[in-house]
Amino acid sequence: MPKFIITGGKALAGEIEVKGAKNLALKILPATLLTDEAVSIFNLPDIEDARRSIELLTGLGAEIKKTGPSSLDIQTKKIKNSELSPEFAKKFRASIMFVAPLLARLGEVKFPHPGGCVIGAGERPIDLFIEGFAALGAEIKVDGRFYHLKARRLRGAEYFFTTITVTGTEAMMMAAARAQGKTTLKNCALEPEISALAEYLNASGAKIKGAGSPTIVIEGVEKLSGGKFTIMPDRIETGTFAILAAAARAPLTITKCNPAHIESLLAVFKKIGVAYEAGSDWLKITPAKKFKSYSIKTHEYPGFPTDLQASFTVLMTQANGTSMIHETIHDRRLLYADMLSQMGANIIMCDPHRVVVNGPTRLFAKKLTSPDLRAGIAMIIAALIAQGETEIDNIYQIDRGYENICERLNKLGADIKRID
Repeated sequence: MPKFIITGGKALAGEIEVKGAKNLALKILPATLLTDEAVSIFNLPDIEDARRSIELLTGLGAEIKKTGPSSLDIQTKKIKNSELSPEFAKKFRASIMFVAPLLARLGEVKFPHPGGCVIGAGERPIDLFIEGFAALGAEIKVDGRFYHLKARRLRGAEYFFTTITVTGTEAMMMAAARAQGKTTLKNCALEPEISALAEYLNASGAKIKGAGSPTIVIEGVEKLSGGKFTIMPDRIETGTFAILAAAARAPLTITKCNPAHIESLLAVFKKIGVAYEAGSDWLKITPAKKFKSYSIKTHEYPGFPTDLQASFTVLMTQANGTSMIHETIHDRRLLYADMLSQMGANIIMCDPHRVVVNGPTRLFAKKLTSPDLRAGIAMIIAALIAQGETEIDNIYQIDRGYENICERLNKLGADIKRID
């Protein structure tokens, strides 16, 4: 198994570029199934989850041509297969995003329960997806661990999300875009990726209003066209690099980003004494010798992102004072706290959803295992500021969402070796 060997304590400085948004790429790729015309995608991140999506598309019959380091042409005209291969679908949770476009276009889809990382209680539920598709008129059958959905033509409906869900909102938006009649979705998620997906669909001929607000109204259309789409910068990567700069006390400029998408983090930086400057597409972090502790509670956008919670916990090990980290979105997302404690952090586990961090503490190298994507990048930050040589296993989880992270951080002065 590949692993990272990281020698901590190196001075970091310079510029780092943000890649395309993982959480948008994994929706745009399956959305190409909604049309039989060619689609060109730009600023696609070269990450494992995107590669799995491309493999799924190819397995369904799509013709894909790489046109540049971060661009693809996709033609799905010959798509006839409506069954998602368990070999790929069970590797990552984003495979669920293929269900809506296949159902809307072919009238049928068969798929296994999606795979992914360990966060969530056991297998992460897909009940809201199933309920939503049923509301649009799909007939649902469950055969063992496979779901079989059928609908000659989906019909518009009114649907209220009992739990705010980003992927659920996006899936229903895609399905309703080609349904017959009007669909009204209520209690929708507000993430920027949802607005960007709606922008792409509308440019293709969809009629979607209200994306980025709690209520989205969609007038279904018979056909969508192809076109071109550029994926926006990854806001989680932007926030992660900002936290790294603060924790490592490194003068770091983050380029090709959108600071407006991480206002919740930047507001916290102001409170704790981490100075920064921001432009429309750049963010510069100035090192602070000391900064204060701050308690956070994760919340749906525009609140504090659950995907930055682990990295922020590492930052709080270097802050002056006591902070509480309260995870409200996912179960089992504080599993990494024990590894930080092994490194010397003073962390008290209150319950499965809350930890108390007392700082500042010196961190020391340990052998670690990445439990999931976001905790994995937090382990890298911890290793970079720790004393000694840290080994991180299960880095596939990190590769799922961060393009060439080893090479990019080494350009800042880090000492990271990838051992295959």
